[in-house]
Amino acid sequence: MSVPEEGRALFPVADTWLGVMLPKRWARRAVTRNTIRRQIYEVSRLAGSALPQAALVVRLRSEFSRKQFVSATSDALKVAVRAELTLLMDRVAVKSAPAEVAPC
Repeated sequence: MSVPEEGRALFPVADTWLGVMLPKRWARRAVTRNTIRRQIYEVSRLAGSALPQAALVVRLRSEFSRKQFVSATSDALKVAVRAELTLLMDRVAVKSAPAEVAPC
C-alpha cells in the first residue's frame, strides 16, 4: 500500500464513502447482520448531503441479544438499530457542519 502524495486526495471522488463491519460475535445470525446492514445503508441514504465528504466506517461494537430480539428481522430490532444510527449520523453531521457566524 502506498502513501498518497502531498495534496493528492486519498479518495479521488468528493463523496461520502461508507463501510460496514458487523462481526459474527455480536450478531450471530446472517439474517440479523443483513438486516442491520440494510438499516445502516438506508439511514445513511436518508442523511444524504448532511454527511461529510469522507470515508466513514460503522462498526457494531456490542451484541443485539437474541433474547431481546427473538426474530432476526423483527420490527423491534429495526427500530432499535435505526434509533442508534440516527443518533450517530446526527453526531457526524453536526461535527461536519460549518460553524455559523453570529452577526455583530
